[in-house]
Amino acid sequence: MVAVMVLMHYNPLAPDQHTENLKKFCACALLALACIIFGLYYDRMFIIPKELFQSRELIWKLAKNDFKKRYAGSYLGFLWALVQPVVTVVMYWIVFDKVFQTRSQLVASGVEVPYVLYLTAGLVPWFYFSEAITNGTSALLEYSYLVKKVVFNISILPIIKLIAATFIHVFFVVVLLVVAIFYGYYPNIYTIQIVYYSFCLFVLVLAMSYCTCAVVVFFRDLAQIINIGLQVGMWATPILWNIDMLNNPKIITLFKLNPLVYIVNGYRNAIYGDEWFFEHFYSSTYFWIFTVTLFCVGSLIFKRLKVHFADVL
Repeated sequence: MVAVMVLMHYNPLAPDQHTENLKKFCACALLALACIIFGLYYDRMFIIPKELFQSRELIWKLAKNDFKKRYAGSYLGFLWALVQPVVTVVMYWIVFDKVFQTRSQLVASGVEVPYVLYLTAGLVPWFYFSEAITNGTSALLEYSYLVKKVVFNISILPIIKLIAATFIHVFFVVVLLVVAIFYGYYPNIYTIQIVYYSFCLFVLVLAMSYCTCAVVVFFRDLAQIINIGLQVGMWATPILWNIDMLNNPKIITLFKLNPLVYIVNGYRNAIYGDEWFFEHFYSSTYFWIFTVTLFCVGSLIFKRLKVHFADVL
């Protein structure tokens, strides 16, 4: 009799329902937090976006000059920016696909595309994130002579470094498309999502840069901490491995709190996944609430510390 009662109350979908409720709760909590922050500081949050829009022509000119200046004096010029990432992709492909046979593990977890395509689709956004956050963090330090000028709008400095890094990113997106075509994955209607996910990545790094570039002026060790964080983040993001290899749903949810998981998976879906970004409602909602909240917090920190930059530098 007891066994019958247990079977009657047993619900095999309970864990999935619990996970679904947890996702809804987290989404509502983040949305509520974003609304509270927006309500308290909405008048300050729009200052930086307005300044960026008003200085859009100057930003474009300075970004092009920054890109040209970075490789001035070298024989190969900007080609040096392409060599290291390409070598990195080739080395990872040789080590993990040819030596350790990671391909078989990916197939077991549901990934059926060639490993070099899977790897390139993950490394392209990571290379951009790594370069952009590093350069964006050092923007005020590198342009310290402009920070000390009273009439110059220093709020545009982080975005200048990000746009300069975008030039290289566009080239690697083209390389990614070429690799996909080589293996028979031709561009289709889903491929246009690369523009969307690139925009997501740009806004995320910009939000982080406003916070880090302001703090690093007073705490120079932050740059080294970020470098260490990038090394850890490389492995905490499913770039070389597939997140479906993890059998524990709670651990998978924990890893998905990393906003780069959304972007990396998005690049792969745009190339060979045939899925739209709005099909992943909770992931998209979480990413944008997280990013907008981070941008608001970064803007507030930047504005609060801005008056002291010239004195420290």
